Amino acid sequence: MPERVRAFLGLGSNLGDRWAYLRAAVAELRRVDSVVAVSPVYETEPVGGPEGQGAYLNAVVELSTSRSARELLELGQEMENRAGRVRGERFGPRTLDVDVLLFGEATLSDPDLLVPHPRMWERRFVLAPLSDLDPGLVPYGWETRAEGKVRPVGNL
Repeated sequence: MPERVRAFLGLGSNLGDRWAYLRAAVAELRRVDSVVAVSPVYETEPVGGPEGQGAYLNAVVELSTSRSARELLELGQEMENRAGRVRGERFGPRTLDVDVLLFGEATLSDPDLLVPHPRMWERRFVLAPLSDLDPGLVPYGWETRAEGKVRPVGNL
């Protein structure tokens, strides 16, 4: 039996029916892997990217998975494609964004897969939901150092 790894995926959406995209992503993860927990959903201001973007809904999903980090990345990209994500401008609006945040204790540095996610420690929209799932994973004092404003808006 393959070894299971504790992994965290960040989910975000700021186009279309944001709630539906996040619900569909969590439902798919539940179908194909072992979802341990899902954070509350936060509405957040866009960080970076073009002016005039709508607010995001963000959440973090904890998995117990036998997949590799690469397989999680590919699964996330497939989910984004099914949600109609168009990859245009960097940090631009999107129907669904799925990021591999943490994968066990692994540190990976591939051109298209950096784990831990390189900007997660600066982003309130990642740290707030991650802290809800496991406060021990986030650095002390993150609330005063992380970028962006967030507010809890519900659960998936």
